[in-house]
Amino acid sequence: MTRRPSPLLTSAAALLALGLLGGAVAARDTMMPVADVRPGMVGVGRTVFKGAAIEEFTVRIIGTLKSVVAPQRDLILAKLEGGPLAETGVIAGMSGSPVYIDGKLLGAVSYQLGQFPKEAIAGITPIAEMTDATALGAARALTPVDVPLGAAVPASVLLPLWRAALAPPTPFAAAAGDLLGLAVNAGLPRQMALDLRPITVPITASGFADGVIDRLVPGLPGVTIASSAQAARPAAPALTLAPGDAVGVGLLSGDFSIGATGTVTHVDGDKVYAFGHPLYNLGPTAFPMTRADVIAVLPSLVTSSKLASLGAVVGTISQDRATAIAGRLGAPPPLVPVTLTLNSKRAPSRTFNFQVVNDELFTPLLTYLAVANVLTSYERQTGAATYTLTGDARIAGQPPIRFDDVFVGDQGAANAAAYVSGPLTVLYRNATERFSLDGITLTVDADEETRTAEIGRVWIDEPVVRAGRPARVQVQLRTFQGEDRIVAQTIDIPANATGSLQLVVSDGPRLGLLDARGRAELQSVSQIVRAANRQKHNHRVYLRLTSSAPGAVIEGEALPGLPPSVAGVIDADRGASGTTALRTTPRGEWAIAVPFAVTGSRQITLAVDPD
Repeated sequence: MTRRPSPLLTSAAALLALGLLGGAVAARDTMMPVADVRPGMVGVGRTVFKGAAIEEFTVRIIGTLKSVVAPQRDLILAKLEGGPLAETGVIAGMSGSPVYIDGKLLGAVSYQLGQFPKEAIAGITPIAEMTDATALGAARALTPVDVPLGAAVPASVLLPLWRAALAPPTPFAAAAGDLLGLAVNAGLPRQMALDLRPITVPITASGFADGVIDRLVPGLPGVTIASSAQAARPAAPALTLAPGDAVGVGLLSGDFSIGATGTVTHVDGDKVYAFGHPLYNLGPTAFPMTRADVIAVLPSLVTSSKLASLGAVVGTISQDRATAIAGRLGAPPPLVPVTLTLNSKRAPSRTFNFQVVNDELFTPLLTYLAVANVLTSYERQTGAATYTLTGDARIAGQPPIRFDDVFVGDQGAANAAAYVSGPLTVLYRNATERFSLDGITLTVDADEETRTAEIGRVWIDEPVVRAGRPARVQVQLRTFQGEDRIVAQTIDIPANATGSLQLVVSDGPRLGLLDARGRAELQSVSQIVRAANRQKHNHRVYLRLTSSAPGAVIEGEALPGLPPSVAGVIDADRGASGTTALRTTPRGEWAIAVPFAVTGSRQITLAVDPD
């Protein structure tokens, strides 16, 4: 399926096709090595404080910190003066502001020093470390996640994974002596010197209700949500970048948008270097690189910040490393289009369209945020609510991952969103082969009542069942309104059944946990897609008939009723990767569709007449 690019991407591509990018900065700055830096040197920095105009500020060198960021990675400490800096201190969004001494490029303003500082004390990442760190691309190494796909994945499983992946960098305690020595020489408080950290990257969010991101992902580390405000843009924005320009990293666009902003350090032909520290140190990326407009600088005693909005897409951010982000001017990266339709019983139907980056971490996370944002913004946040979510995620060369489930209660919106993001998380983090996620289409029907039911009594009419004959099972459901409903299902007793059989009547999540055994080892795209499509649903009553014959799950595939010799070998080799022994064998399974989210489980023993 062909992806639908965003309007910004379409505009950028059209202008590029006309050759309007030919004016990109091509001259390579003369660079100053760290060995030539001396305390007392005075240089000039460049950044944007308002709009798109690059302004200069004064940089006074304090000294050089050796191997402070990492082994053989240095940081230059300096005082910043000029513009609003006397009132604001180091400003979030200055990350990447280039510093020049005697016309030579020294590096990027990238770190800030101290809490509640009275002066703008910053760390400068040497330019050579920025270019070296991003010179070579390597495949991103990710640890596979253990997310069970037996049933809908709840938000409580995914949120800790995302928080861990976005954890802020560790402090520089190993270099405390160097920091304290420079602090004393510069007349700075000792404790201030120990608090050296990357300048916070402002995250601009548009289309999100106030506080919704904090509610959806509480305590998300490493980001500061700025504002949804938009600056007035020129009719034909330049599709180039220059050192000192504000630069954006687009993550989500369309009816909602999320992006990070910083400053361009260096442009070498079509290569762009920025930030002087990582966004999240993800390694290889494919994020839209955009221009940005600074609406205002917001002073703060804690952390002052640039309030910015993303502009036209001018290229692709392809590297997110410890000392810089980097990319190329030109073609934008492909994005994943998502369409979400919300049908509410109390309001007209609404359809939302947005695009998320194609990324191991951010595709599931941002899809979760966008879906949950719609539900929490347009539906009630507390009290009775039921969400019925249907749709699919389309993967090139594979059957679509299909969505069909019901979610209720205070966490219904978050769990509905996690239901979509769970399979995406496993797919991106566990798959060992490349794949193309072509798009996601979702429909949510919202109702302001709680439609739940609990499994009560289970019975059959006959005292024994006959091998090879059907049997009628009846299940009592107690609804949220206190009513009893009886549902029935005819099951088939195997012709070779003897002795007794166990009949489990259960909700989807409980049975799904049993089915998920061994699924953490899934690696192929096809296996993950099949596992996702086999998930048990909340709005089903499941009946599973089992016998005591042994079986196994091998790489996600159930092998019931194994011969004793084979089962013995598998049981003896319990450490085999992707293999799980089963003590019972499923003999049949049935599902009853009901208009409720079902909870509870019952088990009865069926005596078999071999007859």
